[in-house]
Amino acid sequence: MSDTFGSIIRRRILFFIIVGYVAISIVQLFSMQILNGPVYSERSNENSVKPIYQTAPRGILFDRNGNVLVGNKPSFTLRITPSEYKDSLNPYLETILGYEKGYLAKLLKTSESYSKFIPRRIAKDVDFKVIAWYEENSSKLPGVDYVMETQRDYSFGVMGAHMFGYTKEIPASILQKRKNEYMMGDEIGFSGIEKTYEDILRGKKGINYMLVDSRQKTIGSFKEGKENIPTIKGYDLILGIDKDAQKVAEEAFKEKRGAVVAIEPSSGEILAFVSAPEFNLNDFATVTSSKKFSELMQDEDKPMLNRATMGYYSPGSTFKMVSAIAALEEGIIDTTTRIICPGGFQYGNHFFKCLHVHGSTDVYSSIEKSCNTFYYTTVVKLGLDRWSKYSKLLGFGHKTNVDISEEYPGIVPSTEYYNKVYGKNGWTKGFVVSLGIGQGELSVTPIQMAQYAAFIANYGKTAKPHFLKAYIDTKTNKRIDVKPNYMDTGISKRTFDIVRKAMWLVVNGAGTATNIKDPKLNIAGKTGTAQNPHGKDHAIFIGFAPYDNPKIAIAVIVENAGFGSTAAAPIARDVIKAYLQKEKPSEVKDQNIAIAKLGEKN
Repeated sequence: MSDTFGSIIRRRILFFIIVGYVAISIVQLFSMQILNGPVYSERSNENSVKPIYQTAPRGILFDRNGNVLVGNKPSFTLRITPSEYKDSLNPYLETILGYEKGYLAKLLKTSESYSKFIPRRIAKDVDFKVIAWYEENSSKLPGVDYVMETQRDYSFGVMGAHMFGYTKEIPASILQKRKNEYMMGDEIGFSGIEKTYEDILRGKKGINYMLVDSRQKTIGSFKEGKENIPTIKGYDLILGIDKDAQKVAEEAFKEKRGAVVAIEPSSGEILAFVSAPEFNLNDFATVTSSKKFSELMQDEDKPMLNRATMGYYSPGSTFKMVSAIAALEEGIIDTTTRIICPGGFQYGNHFFKCLHVHGSTDVYSSIEKSCNTFYYTTVVKLGLDRWSKYSKLLGFGHKTNVDISEEYPGIVPSTEYYNKVYGKNGWTKGFVVSLGIGQGELSVTPIQMAQYAAFIANYGKTAKPHFLKAYIDTKTNKRIDVKPNYMDTGISKRTFDIVRKAMWLVVNGAGTATNIKDPKLNIAGKTGTAQNPHGKDHAIFIGFAPYDNPKIAIAVIVENAGFGSTAAAPIARDVIKAYLQKEKPSEVKDQNIAIAKLGEKN
């Protein structure tokens, strides 16, 4: 009986053990395959074949003559894979990389909503000493690795910060909309040309499939690399920029504030583009610290502001040609019209001053000698809305739609504008008097001024200002030229003949810019002084050259510099000379220094 009893008990115990084991196994299998199947599947794949994404080199930026403006260079990028990484390593890495305490925790926090198996970039352009340190300590740094990538190279002699723009890590808001094209940590064009042409500059990623063990240690290439997907480099861009002219413009604006924009009148291609002060693009080529970005944003000189397209200025006397063109086209004046300048203009109970007593003045001498009285009188006869109409025809009061997104439209007053701002009974016709000489509630941008100069140079016809001249198709290696978007004001050639001749006299006659006269360049232009309620007036010059066959139109604005003839006109001349005569930049630099010293003596 006892043996039987014992045998039955043992059999039952054994039975329950087997049944329990099977039940536990079934539960575990259900959990692994059904409940957590996707997780283990992903982890299993990661443990066997690991895709290593290769960032494609961005397209190179060339000038119109084939000179490199922005290139690429190899760099080491340090990464963290959150699924393998231990947060206890944060202080260690922060010390090695020179980061502030808590930086890595914040960085990793932003990636929590994404797959923890995707590597997260924590440092770009890492010094080789750091890579050597990593190689020595890699066994103690689970989840940390590095890859060789490319980054922007700005060592080609020009700054061009506001023109080129910069790339930065794609924000979560954009990543959500474009998750089929980008991954967390990818770079995206964030301003300037980099932003506008992002889709063709960025190229396509490659993938290297690697065999790894359970500890993520690389064993070798999967299928000897036969399944790898190569990177496709982004399109190279050929810009209208002339490197020589750009360098001269940048050199001239060291220690100054303002802008230069030069345009080829026949095509609208931008030849030089400077907004000063600039910021250093190298600060954005790697991971930009929040401290550095805050310093730039809080700098009182506003280096992040693109003055060339977003700076609002009063155009001053450079706007007198708009009033002349409008009055000539509307039959208010002609070449025989003469107005007596006694030193100003009386309108109602207010006397509007002129800088000199010019006596009997016609349209030619009114521009050559910059007579305010002529335009006070003329614009009153012309009327606000006809003046506004021609201002807008010549490109003011609306964006030029240049191919960078950072641009403001400026302000051109009209009856509708004044009624909206002051009410129908809140303003008088006296408001229009100052507008005739480019003052009052009129605001323009430097790029609009350059386009205006191009319109005059090319008899009312030009193309929309643009940087991109052509691009190189990566697949075919063929150059594709960009077709300009042409514009025509519809203003008569006869009117432009009159205004152009007057501008030629400004430089080559007895006008206000004879200090830049050069028979080899044959410049036509107009000086101006822009009112500045916050300090010393701004100096302005617009012009074009050569007079008979214009190849370049230019606008220069130097903030708080006084007269356009002494501060802005010489810069315009030097940029024109660099473009037309291909002078060596070092020689131009020496001349700029000499001019600056001469200005100090005067």
